[in-house]
Amino acid sequence: MNGTLAGASRGPVRAACYTPAFMSETAGFDAFEMGRLLTVSEVARQLRVSNMTVYRLIKAGHLAAVRVGRGYRIREDDIRRYLRQRYTDAG
Repeated sequence: MNGTLAGASRGPVRAACYTPAFMSETAGFDAFEMGRLLTVSEVARQLRVSNMTVYRLIKAGHLAAVRVGRGYRIREDDIRRYLRQRYTDAG
């Protein structure tokens, strides 16, 4: 193998990213207050899912991400928000 996932699409991943337009529209946004940024692998480990699942969440717009070079970084706050939105009370 050449380091890629078998059967994985090599096309560009479109994501719900923090664009300059988003940042300028966000009230009180300060780049220094973004908090800790996690890699896709760190998020996958934390959520106990695969890296591909995290990429799919980003591409679907369910999880906001910042594009850094060829990779993505996800704010801890966005992970908490994602989990809070999908929390269900079992009982």
